[in-house]
Amino acid sequence: QVQLVESGGGLVQPGGSLTLSCTASGFTFSRYTMNWYRQAPGKEREWVATVTSTGGSSNYADSVKGRFTISRTNFKSTLYLQMRSLKPEDTAVYYCNTMVFMNNYWGQGTQVTVSS
Repeated sequence: QVQLVESGGGLVQPGGSLTLSCTASGFTFSRYTMNWYRQAPGKEREWVATVTSTGGSSNYADSVKGRFTISRTNFKSTLYLQMRSLKPEDTAVYYCNTMVFMNNYWGQGTQVTVSS
């Protein structure tokens, strides 16, 4: 059974940093592309970043490019999202995501609040 468990969210001041983690189980983590998404209150869920199975390539939404870094440690089956220079508009629930055998899987999400 595929499981994704996010952690590391919290309250941070504007300009601050935070690192999210997503621990995966139930599938061969090293074989699959992984994604981060986020959903702000009253808004649709939006894509944030993607990293390929080996970690060799990544892509970012324009809104986070240059501030966020997606990475992974395959032997730990863990996905990360390093967030710097955080802005109030980054406030959202952050989800990790993958597609395994054409099924879309999501974690339960972790709340990130950027506020002074």
